[in-house]
Amino acid sequence: MEITVQSIHFDADQKLLDFVNKKIAKIERFFNRVTQIEIYLKLDAKNGGIRNKVAEIKVNIPGKTIFSKEHSFSFEDSVEKALEHTVQQVKKYKEKSRS
Repeated sequence: MEITVQSIHFDADQKLLDFVNKKIAKIERFFNRVTQIEIYLKLDAKNGGIRNKVAEIKVNIPGKTIFSKEHSFSFEDSVEKALEHTVQQVKKYKEKSRS
């Protein structure tokens, strides 16, 4: 599984990158056929300036791409919320693929 973290229009510090990688690695516990995960961290200038942080998670599974996007006042909260939605979608896909 390949994990790519991109910070758009800012430089993410190592602490944030470590947090994101630790959280995202949990997806593999739910479904081991994940091939690639892309995380985009960006500042939403339209909706509140630099206070509004956006996390987008894109998970590539053979035959499907799962995407979630969340806004919050911190990147940590945005990542956790987006991860919750992603895990729900991964579990749903896993259940459907068993049938």
